[in-house]
Amino acid sequence: MDEILLVDDESGLLEILQITLNKEGFTNIHTASTGLQAIELVKKYSFDLIILDIMLPDIDGLEVCRQMRLESNALILFLTAKDEDTDKIIGLTVGGDDYITKPFNPLEIVARVKAHLRRQKRASSSLRRETPLTIWKLSENVRVIKESGQIIVNKKEIDCPAKEFELLIFLCEHPNRIFSVRQLYQYVWGELSLGDDKTIAVHISRLRKKIEYDPKNPTILINSRGLGYKLLLSDNGGEH
Repeated sequence: MDEILLVDDESGLLEILQITLNKEGFTNIHTASTGLQAIELVKKYSFDLIILDIMLPDIDGLEVCRQMRLESNALILFLTAKDEDTDKIIGLTVGGDDYITKPFNPLEIVARVKAHLRRQKRASSSLRRETPLTIWKLSENVRVIKESGQIIVNKKEIDCPAKEFELLIFLCEHPNRIFSVRQLYQYVWGELSLGDDKTIAVHISRLRKKIEYDPKNPTILINSRGLGYKLLLSDNGGEH
């Protein structure tokens, strides 16, 4: 059963979201009205998805996300004010997977939650069925192991949030092919996600910091201006 955490200081909004999610069959729902409460809950429970408001009374939601990422790779969906583009970008940079703009229809939240969890389950199911391990050699010092969810850089494992890793796996499975932002949303985020260049760009930037020798001059994750992104992989880059 999916474990969901709702974090917002508006008690009425928390109640509406909880009731709406309950009606759709989500019963393992925890709530927090402050950042400190949310961080303590993440240390205590293994959440599948977290809905996190950026504006909290004690700790900024962005800092809460940073601290959550030390404990959890759960999907994190930010709640942001309508025109706060800067918060959206920073939220993705610190480890968020997607964002939802206020005001919103609670049914939109439910649809987004279902889409993200459905894709995550499909990915997990696929990983359990596939043997032996699928390993990509992205460079002399970088390996990606699909089934174990690992990125190995210089023989050390690098932490990677779920959505970020899912994007990397998709590009590894389709090497040397350019994908537009719209296509990456469709294949990795799902049809209900926002078609915004910033989300893809920030996730690519985060991946580059993990796998590129020089993130400012990438040789693995390439941006073909006006076309999209591709992952460069030599013919012998995939190991099985």
